[in-house]
Amino acid sequence: MHLILASASPRRRELMRLITEEFEVITADIDERELESSLGDIPAKDVSERIARAKAEAVWSTLSPSDTEDAVVVAADTSVISGDRIMGKPKDRAEAGQMLTELSGKIHSVVTGVWIIKDNKGKGFSEETFVEFCPLDRFQQETIESYISTSDPYDKAGGYGIQNGGALLVKRVNGDYFNVVGLPVMALSRELAALEDDNRCEA
Repeated sequence: MHLILASASPRRRELMRLITEEFEVITADIDERELESSLGDIPAKDVSERIARAKAEAVWSTLSPSDTEDAVVVAADTSVISGDRIMGKPKDRAEAGQMLTELSGKIHSVVTGVWIIKDNKGKGFSEETFVEFCPLDRFQQETIESYISTSDPYDKAGGYGIQNGGALLVKRVNGDYFNVVGLPVMALSRELAALEDDNRCEA
């Protein structure tokens, strides 16, 4: 099995290495946010899987017929959802502060959609984790101000990276921690193991 990760995210590459060291990275040439806006009025929880599918299909379409014989393409997309609204990446300090203030004292959802293509057939799934931020007291406000002074929030959905300084804003996590970072490693490892078993049966 030739595993291809369709992602430019260094965090997803690190997490994929928890599953296997044997994979190639090919990035998908799509505008994720433009695609998100084109999806129309679908539930926020379904958006990530649709984007992951587009990424996987974009990479699959670049492969030659001989390359697809043993290829498995995996793509993922992560959404931070507050209420029924997807929170994107903040464009500036003010927006980052507004996002983190809004999330404080509440529980929000982090959904990662995954799409896998093998033998020109696709299969998707989503993993949801619930994250509770600390209350918006003086310490939380000071932590937010300190955090948005770094470069970390600005390439992260929802304006925080739980694996970095954003961890100081979080009270508890209910579900797969790695899903919040960007890849549900337990669920994905099981899906890939099932594909390996299918390959053995076919052989």
